[in-house]
Formats: sequence, C-alpha cells, structure tokens
Amino acid sequence: MRRIPSFLFICLCLLALVQCAKRGSPTGGEKDETGPELVRAYPANLSVQFKGQKFKLLFDEYVQLKDVQSQLVVSPPLKYTPEISPTNRASKILEITLKDTLQNNTTYSFNFGQSIVDFNEGNPNDFLSYVMSTGDFIDSLKMKGTVDDAFNSQADRYVSVMLYRVDSSFTDSVVFKKPPNYITNTLDSLVVFSLENLSAGKYAMIALGDKNNNTLFDQGQEKIGFYDRFIEIPKDSFVGIRMFKEVPNYRAMKPKLEASNKITFGYSGVAEDISISTLYPLPDSVKTRVLKERNKDSLNFWFTPFGADSIQFLVQHKTLDLRDTFTVKTRNIKADSLQIAPEKRDNVPLSHPYFLEVNTPLESIDNDQIFITNKDTLSVPFESFIDTLENKMGLRFKVVPEETFRIQMFPGALKDLFNNENDTISYALSTKALEAYGTLKLKLKSTSSSPMIVQLTNEKEEVLRQQIGNANQEFYFEHLNPSSYKIRVIYDLNGNGKWDTGNYLKKQQAEIVSYYPEILDIRANWEFEETFTLPN
Repeated sequence: MRRIPSFLFICLCLLALVQCAKRGSPTGGEKDETGPELVRAYPANLSVQFKGQKFKLLFDEYVQLKDVQSQLVVSPPLKYTPEISPTNRASKILEITLKDTLQNNTTYSFNFGQSIVDFNEGNPNDFLSYVMSTGDFIDSLKMKGTVDDAFNSQADRYVSVMLYRVDSSFTDSVVFKKPPNYITNTLDSLVVFSLENLSAGKYAMIALGDKNNNTLFDQGQEKIGFYDRFIEIPKDSFVGIRMFKEVPNYRAMKPKLEASNKITFGYSGVAEDISISTLYPLPDSVKTRVLKERNKDSLNFWFTPFGADSIQFLVQHKTLDLRDTFTVKTRNIKADSLQIAPEKRDNVPLSHPYFLEVNTPLESIDNDQIFITNKDTLSVPFESFIDTLENKMGLRFKVVPEETFRIQMFPGALKDLFNNENDTISYALSTKALEAYGTLKLKLKSTSSSPMIVQLTNEKEEVLRQQIGNANQEFYFEHLNPSSYKIRVIYDLNGNGKWDTGNYLKKQQAEIVSYYPEILDIRANWEFEETFTLPN
C-alpha cells in the first residue's frame, strides 16, 4: 500500500479543518431594514362599487400590528373602529372588518400610519393606505398644510386635521356634535398634513388635539385651531393652522371645606370676573378674605371659625350676570396654619424684590421684627410690602455684587388673618460678582404697531425674564445667569400685558407669538447684541 508523505498528509488535514469551519460558521447576512410590502389587496386598492364589509391585505412577509388604535385614520370617520385580525400573532394576511354601514357614493381611505411592521425586525410600512369607493369613481383631489402651536415653539403630536362640508345645514357648532367629512392626522412627529381623495366643494377646516379619539371638540381638555375662511377644493392647495387651548366656558363648581378656616371654590373661566359672598350676614366678629389659590383654578374663602352648622354662599359672574348658590356644611377639622416659603433660595436677584410666599391670608408686617445684615454684620435698610394679589411678602433692599445677606424674622414679623405669627426664621442669601453674569441687548425690527412682550425663557419655555415695549426698540436684559435661553416675542394686540388665547366660536385667533430662530448661550462677563426681524 502506497503511503502518503507526512507533509502532504498534514496539509490535507488542515484543508479539511478549514472547510469544516466554513461549513459550520453562520454567514449572517445584511440586516433587514425595509418594511413589509403590500403584494395584493382583496378587493383591489382603488376599487369602486365596494359592497362588502371587509377587505384583506396580503404582504410579502409576516407582519404584526403596532399601536394601530392611534395610528389608523379612516376618512370619512367611521362610528365604530374596524376590527383587524389577527391581532395576537404574525401573519402575511390582515383582514379588516367594517362594523359601520358605509355611505353611498363615497370614497373611503384607510391610512394605517406606521402600525403595520414586519415580524422579525419591526420595520414599518410607512403610511400604507387602502382606498375604495362605494360609488362609480374615486375622488382624487388633495391638499396639504402645516399645523403649528400658537404659543409653544413645537407643535403637538397626533393632531387631527378635519374638513366639514359647508352646505345649508352647516353651523360652527358642528365640531361639538358630528364627525367631519374628511380627516387626517399628523401622527407622531410630522407638522405637515396631507388630505387626499377629496371631492370638490367648500369646507371648514379644523385642527384638533383629539385626546379621546371621538372626533368631537372637548373644550376643557383639547386644543383647537381653525382656518380663517372656508376652504375651496381644488382652489386651495396649502394652508397653515395655529392651535391653542381656549379659556373654558365659565362654570362654578361645588365648593369644598378644606380646613376649618378655608372653603375652596373651583371654577372654569376667568377668576377676575367671579365674586364670592355669603347670602346672609355673618357675625361682626368673623373676619373673611377671598384669595386666588396660587397656580390653581380655584378661589379660597378664608374665615375665622364660628358656631354655625353651615354657610350659604352666592357666587356671581359679573360679566355674564350669572349666579349660583351653594351651602357648605361645617365640621370640626384642623385649620390651616401659617406657613412661609421663599420664592428663591441661596441667590438673591440683583434688580428685583425678594419675595416670601405665605399660605394663609397675610394681614400685617412688623418691620421692627425683621433684620437684614450683610457679610460684615452691618444693618441693611429695607422696605417691606404685601402683594395682595399673590398673597406674598416682598422685601426691597440695595443688593450689591459679591455680597452675602442674612434675613432674620422674629416672632410677630408676619401676622395672618387669624392672628397667627411666624416662628423665628432665617435665610442666608448671596450674590455673585458682576463678571459672573451675562447681558443681552435685543433689537426688534417689525412693521407692527402693537406693543411687544419680550420674554426670555429656559429651554422648557418657562419664563425667566420679561419686558414690555414697542416694536423697533432695544430691550436690555442684564445680570443673566450663564445658561441657554430662548427668546419669545408676543404681539400684544390689545395691550393688556399678557398673551391672549383664541376662541373658535367667536372666530378669534390667538395673539401672534414669534420665537427667535436660535437658542442663545449666554456666557459670563459677555454682552450679546442680537437683532430679531419679526415676520409681518
């Protein structure tokens, strides 16, 4: 028998091992990054004379549903949500069963958004639509537009844009009562909307933050926007809408005894128009005060407790001339006691009063029990005052850079409506060197003649500084902490010093708001000069 040379034998063994290794190792391949493709629909997409109650979609791979409840948009809207199966397993075929009786001679579109994804990687089929008609033809007109927020720089997600046909039965109140003729949705991140498969005609256009997905406007919960005139299809092809949250219609809510000395009256509407009084005179010894609850839509009726089983109230809305009466039963519960909290800790503003918030009605201040000293323990002169609107105490004193202050308040410095006094309290404050702050000079350029409210906000758009002036003037913000700022400019059209929202039924748009296109990074010991040319 012929022997194989040892060198050749070793080479053959190595080659065999390499081949075995190649056969046994997975190749992997490229990652699937494409969504499932629609192969066929039954009945076919764009079918006419649709008579059935279901249709099927066949895909080139196994698919599953993801967030279909919020992604699926049917136009015109259906009363009942279609049933899609299977819901709990992967399949190449989806069956959509309709529970509504479809309108005659109507084009329906089913936009699935990104709710149909492949089984393995979760890649979506972007904005798959199925369109059919119960009549002889498919409506093919379309229009697009943008949805912005009237106050915030970023628009909300999942905004519904709706068209209502304007005919002899149309009224503005239809948004509270009936679904629209056509609907689309901006979905997760798009501010541009597209309405397709429309028929020619005149329409009212509404944008709605439809939180409960019922295609009706819930004023207390949802934002709304409207186009200033009727839309004409196909004449109008692109429009823009600004959304706002309305001031809700006035409603007085049943009051609640929160403490033995406080009754809370909830409301919707504007607090300045509401008055609260007792139906019958209280004893002369009883002290009362009505104050707005800080950061809440409620008014507090404060009173010194007295021997009564109940108190009857009259709540009036002066502007609307509306009246409500309520009876509140008293009971033996704990009274709210005096509590004091500073608005700011550690750092004191260089050019603003220092405020202390009080929870019960503040009655008086005794300056003889208040002492402010600097780092050399020298006395610092001050003035005190009561902000009756916000129910807080303010202190004005000369604040200089690179200084430390101590505010001491001994018992009796503050007294509330119930003769409660503060305990001894002490606050340590400090200021930084001028070089630690930045400055902003902002020049506005505008053709508008309205007053302007210029606000510096943080990146969450919470107001940090505000000035009011005219367009085409310079606004000077000094002693700014180094940070990132946004600039918001409000066109104060009615000159009341605040932003006013809109009202759909009154056809009032919200006051215009413009944001400076860049975020400003204010640095220490720098003076920034910016020019903001406002849109016309």
